[in-house]
Amino acid sequence: MNKNESKYFNTAVKMDEALISLLEKKEFAYITVKEICEKAGVNRSTFYLHYDNTSDLLKEATQHILDRFCSYFTVDTESITLRYAQTELKDLLFITPEYLTPYLTFIKDNQRLFKTAVRELGSMGFNKVYEKMFTYIFDPILARFDFPENTRAYVMKFYLSGITAIAMEWLAGDCADSIDTIIGVITECVLGKLKFYEQNP
Repeated sequence: MNKNESKYFNTAVKMDEALISLLEKKEFAYITVKEICEKAGVNRSTFYLHYDNTSDLLKEATQHILDRFCSYFTVDTESITLRYAQTELKDLLFITPEYLTPYLTFIKDNQRLFKTAVRELGSMGFNKVYEKMFTYIFDPILARFDFPENTRAYVMKFYLSGITAIAMEWLAGDCADSIDTIIGVITECVLGKLKFYEQNP
């Protein structure tokens, strides 16, 4: 990265962070370019050098959040998606410490950011991310578990909403309980107490 690219990147990150910070206090529709510039410490001409409008910045900020989120995972999910037809059913469960630990660690490290992302799910475009996850990851998995096609969206909504609700309750307590405790709660809720104790004798 050369000096100009580095300067551009640093300015973009400042504006991403400024928007995310403002989203913690108010809805996206009421955030102005002036507020973003003041928060980021840049002038309006710099903003318009990078973006046409606040929606452009929102797209970039969303990607910034997703990149930060994905950096917590070392699991090769791409290879998993290529093995749906052959892999054993037990290996298709994502409700395991392998997947939940990085997810919960991200939440604990980025508490305000996660609250903002959940509250602004629609405007930040995360609903589209969930749609892609459902189409390419969860739907094939549920098919392997013989869930009827017309019920799969309901099942995934139940799981995702439940896990998010547990995470939000954990956040309400400033993430005081350990990550292992929350993994236990999620596993017990999703897989049932007996399944949890089979995995953790």
